[in-house]
Amino acid sequence: MPILWAVTLLWAFSFSLIGVYLAGQVDSYFAVFTRIVLASLVFLPLLIRHPVTPALALRLMGIGALQLGLMYLFYYQSFLLLSVPEVLIFTIFTPLYVTLIYDLLAQRFNPSYLLSALLAIAGAAIIRYDSLSSDFWLGFAVVQGANICFAGGQVLYKRLLETWPSSKPIIQHQVFGWFCLGALALALPAWLLLGSDQYPATPLQWGILLWLGVVASGLGYFLWNNGATRVSSGQLAIMNNALIPAGLLVNLLIWNRDTDLLRLTLGAALMIVALWLVSRKRSRTA
Repeated sequence: MPILWAVTLLWAFSFSLIGVYLAGQVDSYFAVFTRIVLASLVFLPLLIRHPVTPALALRLMGIGALQLGLMYLFYYQSFLLLSVPEVLIFTIFTPLYVTLIYDLLAQRFNPSYLLSALLAIAGAAIIRYDSLSSDFWLGFAVVQGANICFAGGQVLYKRLLETWPSSKPIIQHQVFGWFCLGALALALPAWLLLGSDQYPATPLQWGILLWLGVVASGLGYFLWNNGATRVSSGQLAIMNNALIPAGLLVNLLIWNRDTDLLRLTLGAALMIVALWLVSRKRSRTA
């Protein structure tokens, strides 16, 4: 848990740095590609020194492509459609996706997830009831895509570590580079095919990309996934939502003081109720 709390504090600033200094100013595909390249370089020396079996490398690359590569492609697009507080609030259902994916892998399904989804949509409508546009709902859907990718990657990474033969233990820092290379294999063609020539124009923007790539993506994702293997699935789900108040606090206090806190609070409260209903139902079932 201490590792997950440390990464939560680290990532609390990432939402605002992207929303304030990069979104709409730097091509999102280039930003994703740059972050993942820098993250890959952090682990490349260890990757060269410690070769692994192709089976393990491919599994890690697949998880990285989902959790880091595809998630970032969704995530950066959301900042073009929504404000930073809205992006944060709409990540509240990541824990639901964590437990849902676990259930799907175990061939179980809970119908209360449908009610939860409807309440989440109602909460989103409250936050922006005076300007409900197609872009807003598209942004909401894009954030959910990012949430599902992030949740799925965590679950698959955790299960990989739990089910890998004990006779061949995985030393995580030695193999994590494959996770980053999997994300890079997705981010590179996305940038080449869909990217524009909107590159960083100031030293500040380059510095933010450097920080996000080396620290938030490289070290941050390694520590988060490492911490995920040390806690239960329930604890992991809870820690996913700890990112929301931390990120909101940073954004509202420093960059977004004019946000309508009443509507933001009411919409978020409805989403929390939806999440509580699902959690309560799961507890009774257990």
